[in-house]
Amino acid sequence: MSKSWTRKDLLGLRDLRREEIELILKTAESFKEVSTRPIKKVPTLRGRTVVNFFFEPSTRTRASFEIAERRLSADTISFSSSGSSMEKGETLLDTAKNIEALKADLIVMRHSASGAPHRLSQSISAGIINAGDGTNEHPTQALLDMFTMKEKKGRIEGLHVVYIGDILHSRVARSNIWGLMKLGARVTVCGPKTLLPIEVDKLGVRVTTKVEEAIEGADAITLLRIQLERQKEPFFPSVREYASTFGITRERLKMAKKDVIIMHPGPINRGVEIADDVVNGPYSVILDQVTNGIAVRMAVLYLLSQVRG
Repeated sequence: MSKSWTRKDLLGLRDLRREEIELILKTAESFKEVSTRPIKKVPTLRGRTVVNFFFEPSTRTRASFEIAERRLSADTISFSSSGSSMEKGETLLDTAKNIEALKADLIVMRHSASGAPHRLSQSISAGIINAGDGTNEHPTQALLDMFTMKEKKGRIEGLHVVYIGDILHSRVARSNIWGLMKLGARVTVCGPKTLLPIEVDKLGVRVTTKVEEAIEGADAITLLRIQLERQKEPFFPSVREYASTFGITRERLKMAKKDVIIMHPGPINRGVEIADDVVNGPYSVILDQVTNGIAVRMAVLYLLSQVRG
């Protein structure tokens, strides 16, 4: 299986082939079983060193990678820019080269600048896994989302998948659009016009500003939070008005398919993009996404480690 994977890095889904995405999802299936064992550990990455290099706040992604690494028996080092030599003026590249000099095999990197992992991957030999770069991509989140859809629906091809919220600033939406379109899903994006990227329709997605129109006949709906930390100016009148117009409630869900699944990459703003009873309701697979993230990240770590021999 690993012979089909040849890339040193996982930087995004935009450049991956359908077969590569399917390989990751298939590999994740075999690793999910590890988490059900009494001893949740395999020796797959014993002797390998993985560095978690986070320059933005993270809870789910960072914890998920750290658990995945430990379950594969890797040696791990985790640090952020706070408290590192970067606070003393050292550049990102110099910091990374020093880490590589410690014989790190893989670097898991989150950064606020779009393209930062790509630039780093061209300068060092260690494999780079993009854990989210600016507003560009978040490939492992999209992979775990697709893994969850396939697990719950039995397929991805032909599904109607909807994204509602801050599409403009969402790296999760971008990665999912690239991946889902390659796997044959139909994608609809919805939000205030100010939070929809210019010419997003050229990606092949359906675009609407009416939430009822978006979710009609939906198989899966992903809610995206409003990323106020990335907004330099107001994009809508108020949070209350946004919740009233775009927030997903049990009543609105009647427009979707009866077996619709509700997803969210987190963190959740209850009562804004999603109502309390929807988060905790029978349609929600949000916690399944968190569980599946470990298996998907184990698969990515494994496949990239095989390239290094």
